Amino acid sequence: MTVSFFALYQTPDDPADFEEKYFGSHVPLVEKTPGLVENRVHRVRRQIVGKPAYHLLAELVFESDEAMRAAFASPEWAASGQDLREWGGMDLVTMFSAEPHGPGPADPS
Repeated sequence: MTVSFFALYQTPDDPADFEEKYFGSHVPLVEKTPGLVENRVHRVRRQIVGKPAYHLLAELVFESDEAMRAAFASPEWAASGQDLREWGGMDLVTMFSAEPHGPGPADPS
């Protein structure tokens, strides 16, 4: 079963500058991470409720928990984290991992 690592970015003061740095330097480094199956980046088009406001959601897909842990120990992953810290992206992000929910009804009742 695949597992995903999510990075949820708050809306920056300067979205154009953020995206230039994010897509120009950070994403190319992330995509060198060994074991990464897919990097899905989503732009928040409309936030219905909740705060803070969010700008991007990145979903990094790995084959397994073990593959994700190995990726996190790699120099490529460390380089992507250093890049994020250098231009202030780390101040805007919440990160977590998740696995897909199995098939079944959305409402168990």
